[in-house]
Amino acid sequence: MNAPLLSGPGAVLWSDHLVVLPIVLPIAAAGVMFLMDERRHRLKSAISLATVLVLLGIALALVGRAAEAPEVYRLGNWAAPYGIVLVADRLSAVMLTLASVLGLAALVFSFARWGRAGPRFHGLFLLLLMGVNGAFLTGDVFNLFVFFEVMLAASYGLVLHGSGETRIRAGLGYIAVNLVASLFFLIGVSLIYGTMGTLNMADLARRLASPPAEAALFEVGCAVLGIAFLIKCSAWPLGFWLPTTYSAATAPAAAILAILSKVGVYVVIRLSLLLFGDGSSAGFGQSWILVTGLATIAFGTFGILAARHLTRAAGYAVMISSGTVLAALGTGSAAALSGALYYLVGSTCAAGALFLLAEILQRARDPADAAQPVFADEYRDPFDDADAVEVGRAIPAAVAILSSGFLLCTLMLAGIPPLSGFVGKLAMFSGLASTTMTASAWWLIAALTLSSLGTLIPLVRLGIFSLWVPHDDPPPTMRTPELASLSVLLAACVALALWGGPALAYSEATVRWLSQPQDYVRAVLDSGKGEAGKSSAGKGSAGKSGVGNGGAGEGAAGARP
Repeated sequence: MNAPLLSGPGAVLWSDHLVVLPIVLPIAAAGVMFLMDERRHRLKSAISLATVLVLLGIALALVGRAAEAPEVYRLGNWAAPYGIVLVADRLSAVMLTLASVLGLAALVFSFARWGRAGPRFHGLFLLLLMGVNGAFLTGDVFNLFVFFEVMLAASYGLVLHGSGETRIRAGLGYIAVNLVASLFFLIGVSLIYGTMGTLNMADLARRLASPPAEAALFEVGCAVLGIAFLIKCSAWPLGFWLPTTYSAATAPAAAILAILSKVGVYVVIRLSLLLFGDGSSAGFGQSWILVTGLATIAFGTFGILAARHLTRAAGYAVMISSGTVLAALGTGSAAALSGALYYLVGSTCAAGALFLLAEILQRARDPADAAQPVFADEYRDPFDDADAVEVGRAIPAAVAILSSGFLLCTLMLAGIPPLSGFVGKLAMFSGLASTTMTASAWWLIAALTLSSLGTLIPLVRLGIFSLWVPHDDPPPTMRTPELASLSVLLAACVALALWGGPALAYSEATVRWLSQPQDYVRAVLDSGKGEAGKSSAGKGSAGKSGVGNGGAGEGAAGARP
């Protein structure tokens, strides 16, 4: 039984607010840490760790609840489309879980070294998670822009974290590109609102059931908005900035930044299937998404073949992952898209792990550079061993552990059996083959096959050089937090393979849900109807709703403003 937040007839259940907690918790914790003394490293680390663990628990709970019915949370109890709504369905719940797992691993890794490499790391880290979670949960395009800007503002600080000329150069370019993307975002949002009179996603889908009065201008606005999203997806030719920026960032920053491109991919999937799945603008932009996805796979494959450093190879792997999902979406095959979503989760975890591995191996090959201060006025805790902070304690089995982790990352990103990268690609091949084989299906199959080979060759080459070629350098060293963070991401990759059947079934059900936009529209727009002070589409909750019972039910919502 759910515990009440307050006792009495107007009691509200804790579980009624699960949808909003991924936004409220990190921003509250970040606000507290910004007011704390910068030297309180251990306390800040404890607060950050507790917050991320709670976020992971909430995300897992939402995955289970969204499997039954999507949850709609009405802020202020105002009904859509007039009020702000948060929607937790299958897709957003999975992405929340992915962000929490990646965030947990990156945060734990930062405890070994990088959390002390500059001011405000933990506050910026939690603000980035808040923006990412909000982008996954929001039900209207304007608040999507707000959460994007919060996410990007925090990412600017994380890219520059650690100082150094390389990071500053890469960070300034990254900021410039994303400011341009934000300008496109605003222009697109303005055009859509001017033509449709609403920015609520469900309301837009409802109005598109009949041709809008200014259909051409609306589609121009969507195209401009699409450019902004493709920049954030790191899609070719708009994603040229990603490998340079991510390779310059610190390891934990690069690992958590791997989720940012997937936020763009998420939005493209959400709006494409919701607004253009059927209705007057059905199929709008689909061919462009396919071409962009294939071009991104090709660019990422050539880039990883030319990479001479693991960090750049990991950046190109992130691009290949994004391009794979975009191309699968562009084919119009639901079965291919379900395999791509399954592949997205595992490839993102593997790319994040590769960023962390690269930091450890690079530090081993260049210990003099690793011993240098990473921030001019870096604070040194008088109770900590300075050498332990920078170098760490050698683990006798470090080479074997790193080699095993690198092997898992390589198999995962290249799509080699038996890990989930292969299962995801096989599911895409099977999905494409189950329907009429069109030219787009053949192009995608060829691109995925060649990208697997193009990823395997350079990663094997870099792994041999970093781990198995004899060097005069000392053996790699790891601290306990670094080992723990790698274990989290690699365990996630292995778990996806071991429980591939249920994970694929969940992915297929997610695509079926996304392919029925009318259900999403009913869930959001009918959530505020019914008796005064009641939630007519919920399951006994305040300010939320579900679709499983066709919009019938009673809630314990408070008085409407």
